[in-house]
Amino acid sequence: MLPTSIPNLKGSTLVIDSGANMDCSEDLLLQFAKMGDQYLKINGIENPRVGLLNVGVEEHKGNTLTKAVYPLLKDSGLNFIGNVEARDLSLGVCDLVVCDGFIGNVLLKTTEGTAYFVSKMLESLVGKANLSSEMLKEVGSLMIKAKKSLDYSEIGGALLLGIKEIVIKAHGSSDSKAIRNATKQALQAYETKIVEKIGLIFNR
Repeated sequence: MLPTSIPNLKGSTLVIDSGANMDCSEDLLLQFAKMGDQYLKINGIENPRVGLLNVGVEEHKGNTLTKAVYPLLKDSGLNFIGNVEARDLSLGVCDLVVCDGFIGNVLLKTTEGTAYFVSKMLESLVGKANLSSEMLKEVGSLMIKAKKSLDYSEIGGALLLGIKEIVIKAHGSSDSKAIRNATKQALQAYETKIVEKIGLIFNR
């Protein structure tokens, strides 16, 4: 299972799964939620807010899978806040959003594509605007910061959870910077013993 962080106005939201498991059962999604909860706690979030990605916030909304997993999450003991919509993730409504890998991967790539579109559109608008040199510097600085927060190479890759070894899944177009940061992630996972700690959830 691949956990991937996407930025929001308050920090970031962890998406689980973001592409490793395309077809999931409700029990598997519950396992994702438990592993993601532990993953975030190890990384400093004491009581992660867990949301279920859905087409509406009402409990009865969704497909067969989301309707089946909702009561399991509700009774799991996790800090489950209910269904969340994709458009609200950027507002920071939850720390962890649970979905199958197919939906998670579409969400991730849509987020990347939207960020690229917005950055290019801003570049075009700024280029046409009659701004002073000071304003251009300020806008340029803000755009660089925004791009950095959305740049996959800054993270390096995603730690593959649910197995007994440390495996980092890097982006298919990773450059040397991304590989370097992926290596740092692997070292951090080793130092924090994250694989062993998550394994304890399932008494492995």
